[in-house]
Amino acid sequence: MVFLGLVLVVVAVAVGVSIVLDNGDTAGITAFGEAVPGVENEWQVFLAGAVVTVVFVAGVMVAAFGIRRSLDLRRELRDLRDEHEESITTLELEKRRLQRELAQARQDAGAVPAQRSARPQS
Repeated sequence: MVFLGLVLVVVAVAVGVSIVLDNGDTAGITAFGEAVPGVENEWQVFLAGAVVTVVFVAGVMVAAFGIRRSLDLRRELRDLRDEHEESITTLELEKRRLQRELAQARQDAGAVPAQRSARPQS
C-alpha cells in the first residue's frame, strides 16, 4: 500500500513538472474580482491550482483525523462507562451477598446462645 502511494506521488510530480515546463503562454487569474499579482504565465496558473489543491487536501486530512479522533474518544468513553456500570453492578451484587451472609451469620450466632441456655447446666 505504501509502495503504491509512493508510485502515485512520483507519477503526479512527473505530470506536474511536465505541465509546468510545456506551458509558457501568458495567462492570468482573477479572484474575488481582483487580478492576482505575480501570475502571468500558464505554468504559474497551474502552480497556483496545485497550491490550492494541496491546501484543500491538507484541510480534508485534518478534518478526517479530527473526526476519527473524536469517534475514538467517544468509543473509549462509552467503553469506560459500560465498564463502570458493570463494576457497579458487580459491587452491588457482592454487597447483597455479603449482607445475606452477615444476616445468616447473625441469625446463626443468635440461635447458638439460645440453644446453650436451654440446656441444663450440670
